Amino acid sequence: MEDILITNNINVKESYYEKINVVMVESLMLMDVLIEVRNHVHRNYKILTHPLSGSVKPNETPYKSVLLRRGSGLDFESLSMIENAISVTEKLYLSKEPKKWDENILLDFRVIDYNLISSGIESMVIKKI
Repeated sequence: MEDILITNNINVKESYYEKINVVMVESLMLMDVLIEVRNHVHRNYKILTHPLSGSVKPNETPYKSVLLRRGSGLDFESLSMIENAISVTEKLYLSKEPKKWDENILLDFRVIDYNLISSGIESMVIKKI
């Protein structure tokens, strides 16, 4: 069983890279993370944490971390989930372009994303090591 964490949040990467395989997306666009998640779903990974978790709208935060697990075939539930997340994000991007945040606010968004993914990682991955 191979778990991976796809993120564009350096806080998440620095905290978990020794415990789980981290795929770092070098972009401040949430859409780029979602596309990387979709690429992995097409490579037989199953999504373990929802790509749009949390109360922050996709066009209001640049950070996202998603936990996946290698499967034995295409997981259609994960494919539907990521396609819907991409569709929602595209619609929100069209209605309101993502903002350019200053570093203090970006730090807050990194903390929010870190807190959201940490509970999932701790319960699904770390306890099994």
